[in-house]
Amino acid sequence: MAAEHGIRPGGYRLPESTRLGRVRLQVADLDRSISFYGKVLGMRVISRAEDSASLGPHGENREIVHLRHLRTARPVPRRGLLGLYHFAILLPDRASLGRFVAHLGEIGAYAGMSDHFVSEAVYLTDPDGLGIEVYADRPRGAWRYDERQLYMTTDSLDVEDLLKEARGERWTGMPAGTVLGHVHLYVDDIDQAAAFYHDALGFDKVVWSYPGALFMSAGGYHHHLGTNTWARGAPPATDADARLLEWEIVVPTSEDAESAARSVKAAGYPVKQDGSDWILTDPWGTGLRLVPEHQPESR
Repeated sequence: MAAEHGIRPGGYRLPESTRLGRVRLQVADLDRSISFYGKVLGMRVISRAEDSASLGPHGENREIVHLRHLRTARPVPRRGLLGLYHFAILLPDRASLGRFVAHLGEIGAYAGMSDHFVSEAVYLTDPDGLGIEVYADRPRGAWRYDERQLYMTTDSLDVEDLLKEARGERWTGMPAGTVLGHVHLYVDDIDQAAAFYHDALGFDKVVWSYPGALFMSAGGYHHHLGTNTWARGAPPATDADARLLEWEIVVPTSEDAESAARSVKAAGYPVKQDGSDWILTDPWGTGLRLVPEHQPESR
């Protein structure tokens, strides 16, 4: 990130090449969820066990969503629970998003849509009430800043123009190059979120004047993490709920993962080592796994 953009943490700072890995979700009906993520989102099953499944795009073995079955898991209430607001799947280009929007129209799936200036986004809810965003970024050269802060909006999406970008090509599932772009969490205190994710973990603040929200990232991205207080007063998600169990931050080396974990531990938060990974828990019980880039596929 350019020196004049954003707010760097005072201590440890995540490497610029930091990216996200996968989300692990707890769902009540594995078959139902696999059907939704396949038919609606266009994800394919990479592997499946009796009580879990790994899902990703077509054409590569990149796991984006890991589903864990808990038959008694309670659906997310309408007002939400502290924890997941949505996880966001980043498509490789605008044409892919146009084809995805056309596909949603063909199957009659309801979705919200927004133009955030840095990106164009579609919002859905899975069968358990877990929030999902599917989006495409605008080129970084088109982003702009208000002094140090990145300019982001929530405006109406120009659906007609987006559909033109598809050039009549049909959606055939999430294409190779699709990744987990960001995670957005409900919290009940922005200052506490900043203390954990910015001061301790080492994300830069990118957008901090959006009402009730704080957006953070590494390497100048518009955000790898959003936090908001829009469900303030709701209880945290528990092990009895459909929920986000864990999300992954991928850093270049084992030393980077250890350094980040050490910074979080020094700030007084619990950390646990799991092989070359480190498991953290934020103040609202949401799990986070620090993963070195070069690691065996079987985790």
